[in-house]
Amino acid sequence: MAGHSQFKNIMHRKGRQDAQKSKLFGKLAREITVAAKLGTPDPNMNPRLRAAIIAARQENMPKDNIERAVKKALGNDGEHYDEIRYEGYGPGGVAVVVEALTDNRNRAASDIRSFFTKSGGNLGETGSVSFMFDRTGIIEYDRSVASDDAVLDAAIEAGADDVISSEGGHEIYASTEGYRDVAKALEAKFGEPRKAALIWKPQNTIAVDDETGEKLIKLMDLLNEHDDVQHVYANFEVSDALLAKMGG
Repeated sequence: MAGHSQFKNIMHRKGRQDAQKSKLFGKLAREITVAAKLGTPDPNMNPRLRAAIIAARQENMPKDNIERAVKKALGNDGEHYDEIRYEGYGPGGVAVVVEALTDNRNRAASDIRSFFTKSGGNLGETGSVSFMFDRTGIIEYDRSVASDDAVLDAAIEAGADDVISSEGGHEIYASTEGYRDVAKALEAKFGEPRKAALIWKPQNTIAVDDETGEKLIKLMDLLNEHDDVQHVYANFEVSDALLAKMGG
């Protein structure tokens, strides 16, 4: 059940070193508002909202901002966001899944398509690459929260599917159906995680050379910096040297 991480955190790159906090806070607030609008405004009863609030806290988003984003969902401010998943191939034939929340579908599609084209890739139809990923829940804790064995035992007891412990921390994976219960059980034992969310986890990863990897990282950053894009996932690995060079 435990093992080494099968994919690098490249797909979770947010380009935070270049992004302004206000832009990041805007994305986090948008997710909080949409989550609260789609479900109950109580994070204890709404797993998606709870995950969004945890993500906001991890970025030190002020409590007032979080509460304002929740209240926005209860009002009639006229804002409406469509949830759209874009799929395509980047340089080297790497599969890329992009999750967006947008108030202008045409703008989002045009911008994202241009990013893929300029990078040497192409945007495909929905379903064209997502079959190469598993939709799964992930709960992450810092390395210091407990030993590998303690986390593994707790995860098995909670009903998790897999545990990966490394120097970067503990990653616990759970099915989409069991994710909420697993997250609640682990939180009761270890406290609030640093991340709890549903993600697209690649079934396999492709090792790419540094030239291709540099193009892919630039594409990831372009996508992540777009206001409408919430998450980007891809199935590639690059060398540690390139990650360091690119500030990964």
